[in-house]
Parts: sequence; C-alpha cells; structure tokens
Amino acid sequence: MKTVFIAGHARLPSGMAAKSMYDTLTITAEVDKKYGVIVTAGCTLATVHGREFVQQILRGYSLQEGIEEPVEEVKRHYLGKAGNALASALRDLYKQYQTYTEANEKAPDS
Repeated sequence: MKTVFIAGHARLPSGMAAKSMYDTLTITAEVDKKYGVIVTAGCTLATVHGREFVQQILRGYSLQEGIEEPVEEVKRHYLGKAGNALASALRDLYKQYQTYTEANEKAPDS
C-alpha cells in the first residue's frame, strides 16, 4: 500500500453542534508514504459543508513541509467555534505523522 491513514484529535469547545455527538474533534488524513502528501482528509465537524471545507484546505498539502501553513489556512478561513480545535487536531495529526516517519526511517517500507 502506498498510503497511510493518520488521525489527530482535539477537544471541542462547548456550544457546538458536533459537541452533542463527540467530545473531541478528529481530523483524519490518507497520506502518501513517499512524499507526505495528503490524498484525502476528513473530520468530525457536524456539517457536510464544514467537513468538505477542511478537506479542501488539506488535500494536496505535503506534511514533509510541516503543519503551520495548513494551520494558518484554517485560522484565516474557518471562522467557526471549532477553529482552535481544528488547529490543535492538525498539530496532533502532524505529531502522529512524525512518529510514523521516524519509525519507518529505521524499518523497511511495507
């Protein structure tokens, strides 16, 4: 398989529609193993429109370049209550990606 599935999590603020379904916000990403490019992404925002918006921001971005650019994109363009949770979940997703890449530098690609 040429991709890996990674998830990042963050607490949701109170007063959000998604809070009634989940305690945490999750961002998931299918990432190309070789280049770190996000092939597709999803999140647990309550609305389809919000989930699609987050996917548009993330799709095509390479995690090999860090996470601050997509975090800034979210801060600039997502003006809902979940903005800080989205940024935190992205940072957590990036930590998971770093853990994955560090572990696989030592092991052969599977």
